[in-house]
Amino acid sequence: MSAATREAPLAPRAGKGTGHALELRALSKRYGAFTAVDAVSLRVERGQFLTLLGPSGSGKTTILMAIAGFVAPSEGAVLLDGRDITALPPERRAFGMVFQGYALFPHMTVAENVAFPLRVRRLSRAEREAKVRAALDLVQLDRFADRRPAQLSGGQQQRVALARALVFDPDLLLLDEPLSALDKKLRAELQEELKALHRRVGRTFVNVTHDQEEALSLSDQVAILNHGRLVQMGAPAALYERPRTRFVADFLGTSNFLRGTVQEAGDPGLALQAGGTRLLQAGADLPPGSPVLLSLRPEKIALLGEAERAANEVAGTIAAWAYLGAGYSLTVRTADLGALRVALPAWRAPIAPSEGLPVRLGWAADAAVPVLEDADAA
Repeated sequence: MSAATREAPLAPRAGKGTGHALELRALSKRYGAFTAVDAVSLRVERGQFLTLLGPSGSGKTTILMAIAGFVAPSEGAVLLDGRDITALPPERRAFGMVFQGYALFPHMTVAENVAFPLRVRRLSRAEREAKVRAALDLVQLDRFADRRPAQLSGGQQQRVALARALVFDPDLLLLDEPLSALDKKLRAELQEELKALHRRVGRTFVNVTHDQEEALSLSDQVAILNHGRLVQMGAPAALYERPRTRFVADFLGTSNFLRGTVQEAGDPGLALQAGGTRLLQAGADLPPGSPVLLSLRPEKIALLGEAERAANEVAGTIAAWAYLGAGYSLTVRTADLGALRVALPAWRAPIAPSEGLPVRLGWAADAAVPVLEDADAA
């Protein structure tokens, strides 16, 4: 059988973003007095990779199970290409699913595991074999077809689970923390493979994770959840660079939070007073006297040399530091702004960090972002 024939069962559909569009409309799930999901509305466009991101108990897995049909929502609707599928049982949704624990059958070979959804659908033996070969080729496991799961590494087992979920050409692929059981290095490798796989098959993927780096690396869109509510949704770079609330800024990476009061407002931006320190902030429009909370990422703070200047400058002392390979993580104690975390690339660090070393920090007027207190955003 030719390579073209083998790949045909899992070939990408024509055109970009040609998977199915998924929409949630005011989806809620209550267990007695406890609200696990609170009126979540979102839309995943065709062929996109969406990640549901949030801490434990934020409702992300409950949402995924409602999409799959394993959890009946208390209110709201699940729509696929505009068609309401809320009452449709899981077996009629034609969604592939990859679980955290892989859920492979230990007594079956790799090929038999991948073929299982096709046997349930009563495809002929010839069709099953062609689709299994294509699916295993897709995840680069064709030479492991006769092995059992116990003979595979964790990463290989995860690839088998992906092949099994894709082999029957699902409308959506749902992923429930699929990489969480792997070590850090292997997880990073499989993130790259999963992203490439998504591009190749052209399906709509919905992923659940609590790992911020995984969400940023894999996704076209990230939906950040907290206490069952959708807090903010957008492209990874937009969420990281322009978080709307303190929770989003703090959860999606590391951030310093600076409090100040507007002293002057003009075309370039704001002049703020934070204790005895004057700060310049671009791109904000607030009247004098307004309190402001700023989110400032550690990597946007520079250590200034003696002759260097920045829009915002503050003196401090290194209170703690750690070498992380690619860079240093510093905690700098300042008089007016408290302790500031600073990320410093190791290869061009202007100093050798040590506790008690005096330093001068600087950042641009557009480096920080005004954010809402979470109570204000609710």
